[in-house]
Amino acid sequence: MAVQSLSEEHSPVRRFLRSSALHSVVAAVLVGALFLVGTGAEPIGAYGSVVSGSLGPDGIGSTLTTGTSILGLAVALAIPMRAGLLNLGGDGQLVLGGISAAATGLYVPLPAPLAVVAALFAGMLAGAAYAALAAVCQNRFGVPLLVSSLLLSYPAMSFASYLARFPLKEEGSSLPQTRRLPEGVELPAFGSSTVTVGLVLVVIAAGVFVFTDARTATGYEIRMTGLNPRFAAYAGVDRPRLTLRLMAVSGAVAGLVGAIGVLSFPYRFIDGSLTAAGHTWTGLTAALLASAAPVGTAVAALFFAALDVGGLAMERATEVPRELTQVLQAVVIVFLAARLQLTWRRARKPVRPEGDH
Repeated sequence: MAVQSLSEEHSPVRRFLRSSALHSVVAAVLVGALFLVGTGAEPIGAYGSVVSGSLGPDGIGSTLTTGTSILGLAVALAIPMRAGLLNLGGDGQLVLGGISAAATGLYVPLPAPLAVVAALFAGMLAGAAYAALAAVCQNRFGVPLLVSSLLLSYPAMSFASYLARFPLKEEGSSLPQTRRLPEGVELPAFGSSTVTVGLVLVVIAAGVFVFTDARTATGYEIRMTGLNPRFAAYAGVDRPRLTLRLMAVSGAVAGLVGAIGVLSFPYRFIDGSLTAAGHTWTGLTAALLASAAPVGTAVAALFFAALDVGGLAMERATEVPRELTQVLQAVVIVFLAARLQLTWRRARKPVRPEGDH
Protein backbone atom coordinates (compact mmCIF):
# COMPACT_ATOMS: atom_id res chain seq x y z
CA MET A 1 0.00 0.00 0.00
CA ALA A 2 2.82 2.39 0.87
CA VAL A 3 4.64 1.61 -2.36
CA GLN A 4 1.46 2.22 -4.36
CA SER A 5 0.79 5.57 -2.71
CA LEU A 6 4.40 6.59 -3.27
CA SER A 7 4.20 5.73 -6.97
CA GLU A 8 0.96 7.68 -7.29
CA GLU A 9 2.54 10.64 -5.53
CA HIS A 10 5.39 10.73 -8.05
CA SER A 11 3.36 9.86 -11.15
CA PRO A 12 3.87 12.21 -14.12
CA VAL A 13 0.21 13.23 -14.16
CA ARG A 14 0.20 14.13 -10.47
CA ARG A 15 3.46 16.05 -10.79
CA PHE A 16 2.03 17.95 -13.76
CA LEU A 17 -1.16 18.84 -11.89
CA ARG A 18 0.88 20.11 -8.94
CA SER A 19 3.48 21.96 -11.00
CA SER A 20 4.08 25.66 -10.44
CA ALA A 21 4.09 26.27 -14.19
CA LEU A 22 0.57 24.89 -14.66
CA HIS A 23 -0.78 26.89 -11.74
CA SER A 24 0.86 30.05 -13.11
CA VAL A 25 -0.65 29.56 -16.57
CA VAL A 26 -4.11 28.92 -15.11
CA ALA A 27 -3.81 32.02 -12.94
CA ALA A 28 -2.76 34.09 -15.96
CA VAL A 29 -5.75 32.82 -17.97
CA LEU A 30 -8.10 33.81 -15.14
CA VAL A 31 -6.52 37.25 -14.81
CA GLY A 32 -6.74 37.68 -18.59
CA ALA A 33 -10.42 36.77 -18.43
CA LEU A 34 -10.95 39.55 -15.90
CA PHE A 35 -9.23 42.00 -18.24
CA LEU A 36 -11.44 40.86 -21.10
CA VAL A 37 -14.59 41.27 -19.03
CA GLY A 38 -13.40 44.75 -18.06
CA THR A 39 -13.09 45.70 -21.72
CA GLY A 40 -16.55 44.34 -22.52
CA ALA A 41 -15.28 41.32 -24.44
CA GLU A 42 -16.47 37.76 -23.96
CA PRO A 43 -13.57 35.68 -22.53
CA ILE A 44 -14.50 32.31 -24.05
CA GLY A 45 -14.90 33.81 -27.51
CA ALA A 46 -11.66 35.78 -27.18
CA TYR A 47 -9.65 32.77 -26.07
CA GLY A 48 -11.31 30.71 -28.80
CA SER A 49 -10.08 33.19 -31.39
CA VAL A 50 -6.56 32.87 -29.96
CA VAL A 51 -6.66 29.09 -30.40
CA SER A 52 -8.20 29.15 -33.88
CA GLY A 53 -5.97 32.02 -35.00
CA SER A 54 -2.77 30.26 -33.95
CA LEU A 55 -3.55 26.58 -34.57
CA GLY A 56 -6.12 26.84 -37.37
CA PRO A 57 -5.32 26.36 -41.06
CA ASP A 58 -4.62 30.06 -41.56
CA GLY A 59 -2.42 30.48 -38.49
CA ILE A 60 -0.45 27.29 -37.96
CA GLY A 61 2.23 28.37 -40.45
CA SER A 62 2.80 31.66 -38.66
CA THR A 63 2.87 29.87 -35.32
CA LEU A 64 5.53 27.43 -36.51
CA THR A 65 7.56 30.26 -38.06
CA THR A 66 7.41 32.29 -34.86
CA GLY A 67 7.97 29.14 -32.84
CA THR A 68 11.22 28.49 -34.70
CA SER A 69 12.78 31.61 -33.22
CA ILE A 70 11.17 31.36 -29.78
CA LEU A 71 11.96 27.65 -29.38
CA GLY A 72 15.55 28.12 -30.54
CA LEU A 73 16.18 31.00 -28.18
CA ALA A 74 14.39 29.24 -25.32
CA VAL A 75 16.68 26.24 -25.75
CA ALA A 76 19.72 28.51 -26.03
CA LEU A 77 18.95 30.26 -22.75
CA ALA A 78 17.78 27.12 -20.94
CA ILE A 79 21.10 25.33 -21.51
CA PRO A 80 23.14 27.48 -19.07
CA MET A 81 20.09 28.08 -16.86
CA ARG A 82 19.99 24.34 -16.18
CA ALA A 83 23.29 24.83 -14.34
CA GLY A 84 22.13 27.95 -12.50
CA LEU A 85 23.69 30.36 -15.03
CA LEU A 86 21.72 33.19 -16.60
CA ASN A 87 22.63 34.28 -20.12
CA LEU A 88 21.02 37.65 -20.83
CA GLY A 89 23.05 38.26 -23.98
CA GLY A 90 20.78 36.39 -26.36
CA ASP A 91 20.07 39.48 -28.47
CA GLY A 92 23.74 40.16 -29.11
CA GLN A 93 24.52 36.54 -29.95
CA LEU A 94 21.43 36.35 -32.17
CA VAL A 95 22.37 39.46 -34.14
CA LEU A 96 26.02 38.48 -34.54
CA GLY A 97 24.91 35.10 -35.83
CA GLY A 98 22.63 36.81 -38.34
CA ILE A 99 25.17 39.31 -39.67
CA SER A 100 27.87 36.62 -39.87
CA ALA A 101 25.56 34.40 -41.88
CA ALA A 102 24.73 37.30 -44.19
CA ALA A 103 28.37 38.17 -44.79
CA THR A 104 29.25 34.52 -45.41
CA GLY A 105 26.36 34.03 -47.81
CA LEU A 106 27.27 37.17 -49.74
CA TYR A 107 31.03 36.79 -50.03
CA VAL A 108 32.03 33.13 -49.69
CA PRO A 109 32.52 31.72 -53.22
CA LEU A 110 30.80 28.37 -52.77
CA PRO A 111 27.93 26.58 -54.50
CA ALA A 112 24.57 27.55 -53.03
CA PRO A 113 24.03 24.44 -50.84
CA LEU A 114 27.54 24.67 -49.38
CA ALA A 115 27.13 28.42 -48.87
CA VAL A 116 24.00 27.76 -46.79
CA VAL A 117 25.89 25.29 -44.61
CA ALA A 118 28.82 27.70 -44.28
CA ALA A 119 26.48 30.54 -43.33
CA LEU A 120 24.83 28.41 -40.64
CA PHE A 121 28.19 27.42 -39.17
CA ALA A 122 29.43 31.01 -39.34
CA GLY A 123 26.39 32.17 -37.37
CA MET A 124 26.90 29.46 -34.76
CA LEU A 125 30.60 30.22 -34.44
CA ALA A 126 30.03 33.96 -34.01
CA GLY A 127 27.36 33.41 -31.35
CA ALA A 128 29.46 30.83 -29.52
CA ALA A 129 32.57 33.00 -29.48
CA TYR A 130 30.71 36.04 -28.19
CA ALA A 131 28.88 34.11 -25.49
CA ALA A 132 32.17 32.51 -24.43
CA LEU A 133 33.58 36.02 -24.02
CA ALA A 134 30.99 36.69 -21.32
CA ALA A 135 32.07 33.49 -19.56
CA VAL A 136 35.71 34.60 -19.73
CA CYS A 137 34.76 37.92 -18.15
CA GLN A 138 33.31 36.02 -15.20
CA ASN A 139 36.02 33.38 -14.90
CA ARG A 140 39.02 35.68 -15.34
CA PHE A 141 37.86 39.10 -14.16
CA GLY A 142 35.08 38.31 -11.72
CA VAL A 143 32.37 40.13 -13.69
CA PRO A 144 29.06 38.37 -12.94
CA LEU A 145 27.73 36.49 -15.94
CA LEU A 146 24.40 38.23 -15.54
CA VAL A 147 26.10 41.59 -16.09
CA SER A 148 28.72 40.65 -18.66
CA SER A 149 26.32 38.80 -20.97
CA LEU A 150 23.77 41.63 -20.89
CA LEU A 151 26.22 44.49 -21.42
CA LEU A 152 28.08 42.71 -24.21
CA SER A 153 24.85 42.63 -26.23
CA TYR A 154 24.91 46.38 -26.89
CA PRO A 155 28.27 46.61 -28.71
CA ALA A 156 27.34 43.48 -30.69
CA MET A 157 24.08 45.02 -31.90
CA SER A 158 25.81 48.33 -32.63
CA PHE A 159 28.52 46.56 -34.64
CA ALA A 160 25.96 44.63 -36.67
CA SER A 161 24.00 47.84 -37.24
CA TYR A 162 27.15 49.55 -38.53
CA LEU A 163 27.84 46.73 -40.97
CA ALA A 164 24.26 46.77 -42.27
CA ARG A 165 24.27 50.55 -42.69
CA PHE A 166 27.69 51.03 -44.27
CA PRO A 167 30.04 48.24 -45.54
CA LEU A 168 27.31 45.68 -46.34
CA LYS A 169 24.49 48.10 -47.14
CA GLU A 170 22.51 47.55 -50.31
CA GLU A 171 23.29 50.37 -52.71
CA GLY A 172 20.34 52.57 -53.59
CA SER A 173 18.23 51.37 -50.68
CA SER A 174 16.98 53.76 -48.01
CA LEU A 175 16.70 50.91 -45.50
CA PRO A 176 19.57 49.75 -43.27
CA GLN A 177 19.87 46.32 -44.84
CA THR A 178 22.37 44.16 -46.66
CA ARG A 179 22.03 43.01 -50.23
CA ARG A 180 19.79 40.03 -50.88
CA LEU A 181 21.60 36.73 -50.61
CA PRO A 182 22.50 35.11 -53.96
CA GLU A 183 19.93 32.91 -55.63
CA GLY A 184 19.69 29.54 -53.92
CA VAL A 185 21.45 30.67 -50.73
CA GLU A 186 18.41 30.15 -48.57
CA LEU A 187 16.80 27.52 -46.39
CA PRO A 188 14.23 25.37 -48.21
CA ALA A 189 10.62 26.06 -47.23
CA PHE A 190 7.84 23.53 -46.74
CA GLY A 191 5.55 24.06 -49.70
CA SER A 192 4.29 27.60 -50.08
CA SER A 193 4.46 28.36 -46.36
CA THR A 194 6.99 30.51 -44.53
CA VAL A 195 8.10 27.52 -42.45
CA THR A 196 11.62 26.48 -43.41
CA VAL A 197 14.08 23.73 -42.61
CA GLY A 198 15.22 26.02 -39.81
CA LEU A 199 12.40 24.58 -37.72
CA VAL A 200 13.91 21.11 -38.17
CA LEU A 201 17.34 22.40 -37.12
CA VAL A 202 15.90 23.99 -33.99
CA VAL A 203 13.96 20.82 -33.12
CA ILE A 204 17.18 18.82 -33.52
CA ALA A 205 18.94 21.22 -31.15
CA ALA A 206 16.11 20.78 -28.65
CA GLY A 207 16.32 16.98 -29.05
CA VAL A 208 20.07 17.00 -28.39
CA PHE A 209 19.42 19.08 -25.27
CA VAL A 210 16.80 16.58 -24.06
CA PHE A 211 19.09 13.59 -24.69
CA THR A 212 22.15 15.20 -23.11
CA ASP A 213 20.21 16.25 -20.04
CA ALA A 214 18.62 12.85 -19.43
CA ARG A 215 21.13 10.31 -20.73
CA THR A 216 24.69 11.60 -20.35
CA ALA A 217 27.16 12.25 -17.55
CA THR A 218 27.49 15.85 -18.74
CA GLY A 219 23.78 16.34 -18.30
CA TYR A 220 24.00 14.99 -14.77
CA GLU A 221 26.86 17.37 -13.96
CA ILE A 222 24.84 20.28 -15.31
CA ARG A 223 21.76 19.40 -13.24
CA MET A 224 23.83 18.79 -10.14
CA THR A 225 25.56 22.15 -10.53
CA GLY A 226 22.23 23.89 -10.88
CA LEU A 227 20.80 22.20 -7.79
CA ASN A 228 23.84 22.53 -5.52
CA PRO A 229 26.97 24.27 -6.85
CA ARG A 230 29.00 23.58 -3.70
CA PHE A 231 28.30 19.87 -3.79
CA ALA A 232 29.10 19.80 -7.51
CA ALA A 233 32.44 21.50 -6.86
CA TYR A 234 33.14 19.03 -4.04
CA ALA A 235 32.35 16.18 -6.44
CA GLY A 236 34.98 17.48 -8.86
CA VAL A 237 32.95 19.54 -11.35
CA ASP A 238 35.12 22.34 -12.78
CA ARG A 239 32.61 25.19 -12.65
CA PRO A 240 34.62 27.78 -14.66
CA ARG A 241 35.20 25.26 -17.44
CA LEU A 242 31.55 24.18 -17.36
CA THR A 243 30.46 27.83 -17.53
CA LEU A 244 32.63 28.39 -20.61
CA ARG A 245 31.30 25.29 -22.36
CA LEU A 246 27.65 25.99 -21.59
CA MET A 247 27.87 29.62 -22.64
CA ALA A 248 29.58 28.65 -25.89
CA VAL A 249 26.83 26.11 -26.68
CA SER A 250 24.15 28.60 -25.66
CA GLY A 251 25.62 31.27 -27.94
CA ALA A 252 25.95 28.77 -30.79
CA VAL A 253 22.24 27.95 -30.65
CA ALA A 254 21.34 31.66 -30.45
CA GLY A 255 23.64 32.35 -33.41
CA LEU A 256 21.98 29.50 -35.30
CA VAL A 257 18.59 31.16 -34.80
CA GLY A 258 20.02 34.42 -36.16
CA ALA A 259 21.44 32.62 -39.20
CA ILE A 260 18.09 30.92 -39.80
CA GLY A 261 16.39 34.32 -39.73
CA VAL A 262 18.73 35.67 -42.40
CA LEU A 263 18.53 32.57 -44.59
CA SER A 264 14.72 32.79 -44.53
CA PHE A 265 12.52 35.44 -46.13
CA PRO A 266 13.50 38.21 -46.97
CA TYR A 267 16.93 36.54 -47.35
CA ARG A 268 19.00 39.41 -46.02
CA PHE A 269 20.03 41.05 -42.75
CA ILE A 270 17.85 44.02 -41.82
CA ASP A 271 19.00 46.13 -38.91
CA GLY A 272 16.72 45.55 -35.93
CA SER A 273 14.53 42.91 -37.55
CA LEU A 274 15.87 39.99 -35.52
CA THR A 275 15.33 41.69 -32.16
CA ALA A 276 12.23 43.80 -32.84
CA ALA A 277 9.79 41.00 -32.01
CA GLY A 278 11.34 40.40 -28.59
CA HIS A 279 11.66 36.65 -29.13
CA THR A 280 14.79 36.52 -26.96
CA TRP A 281 12.87 37.63 -23.89
CA THR A 282 9.93 35.40 -24.77
CA GLY A 283 12.35 32.48 -24.96
CA LEU A 284 13.78 33.47 -21.59
CA THR A 285 10.25 33.53 -20.18
CA ALA A 286 9.62 30.04 -21.53
CA ALA A 287 12.84 28.73 -19.97
CA LEU A 288 11.98 30.33 -16.64
CA LEU A 289 8.45 28.95 -16.73
CA ALA A 290 9.78 25.41 -17.22
CA SER A 291 12.68 25.85 -14.77
CA ALA A 292 14.95 25.10 -17.77
CA ALA A 293 13.70 21.51 -18.04
CA PRO A 294 14.26 20.58 -21.70
CA VAL A 295 10.82 19.19 -22.58
CA GLY A 296 9.00 21.79 -20.50
CA THR A 297 11.00 24.57 -22.14
CA ALA A 298 9.99 23.35 -25.61
CA VAL A 299 6.32 23.11 -24.64
CA ALA A 300 6.37 26.56 -23.02
CA ALA A 301 8.09 28.07 -26.08
CA LEU A 302 5.44 26.71 -28.44
CA PHE A 303 2.73 27.88 -26.04
CA PHE A 304 4.06 31.44 -26.12
CA ALA A 305 4.45 31.29 -29.91
CA ALA A 306 0.78 30.32 -30.24
CA LEU A 307 -0.16 33.06 -27.79
CA ASP A 308 1.82 35.64 -29.77
CA VAL A 309 0.27 34.71 -33.12
CA GLY A 310 -3.20 34.17 -31.66
CA GLY A 311 -3.14 37.65 -30.17
CA LEU A 312 -3.51 39.11 -33.66
CA ALA A 313 -6.60 36.99 -34.33
CA MET A 314 -8.05 37.99 -30.98
CA GLU A 315 -7.48 41.66 -31.80
CA ARG A 316 -9.32 41.28 -35.11
CA ALA A 317 -12.21 39.33 -33.59
CA THR A 318 -12.77 41.27 -30.35
CA GLU A 319 -10.90 44.57 -30.84
CA VAL A 320 -8.94 43.75 -27.68
CA PRO A 321 -5.31 44.90 -28.18
CA ARG A 322 -2.87 42.06 -28.78
CA GLU A 323 -0.75 43.52 -25.97
CA LEU A 324 -3.03 41.52 -23.67
CA THR A 325 -1.00 38.45 -24.60
CA GLN A 326 2.13 40.22 -23.33
CA VAL A 327 0.27 40.97 -20.12
CA LEU A 328 -0.54 37.27 -19.81
CA GLN A 329 3.14 36.40 -20.18
CA ALA A 330 4.04 38.87 -17.45
CA VAL A 331 1.33 37.51 -15.16
CA VAL A 332 2.62 33.97 -15.69
CA ILE A 333 6.08 35.00 -14.50
CA VAL A 334 4.70 36.97 -11.53
CA PHE A 335 2.60 34.05 -10.31
CA LEU A 336 5.44 31.61 -10.93
CA ALA A 337 7.88 33.73 -8.93
CA ALA A 338 5.38 34.14 -6.11
CA ARG A 339 4.67 30.42 -5.92
CA LEU A 340 8.34 29.48 -6.02
CA GLN A 341 9.07 31.99 -3.27
CA LEU A 342 6.28 30.46 -1.15
CA THR A 343 7.64 26.97 -1.78
CA TRP A 344 11.15 28.13 -0.82
CA ARG A 345 9.90 29.63 2.44
CA ARG A 346 8.04 26.46 3.33
CA ALA A 347 11.15 24.42 2.66
CA ARG A 348 13.18 26.63 4.99
CA LYS A 349 10.57 26.59 7.75
CA PRO A 350 11.88 24.49 10.67
CA VAL A 351 9.97 21.33 11.45
CA ARG A 352 8.64 21.32 15.02
CA PRO A 353 8.77 18.08 17.00
CA GLU A 354 5.42 16.43 17.56
CA GLY A 355 5.60 16.92 21.30
CA ASP A 356 6.07 20.72 21.08
CA HIS A 357 3.06 23.02 21.46
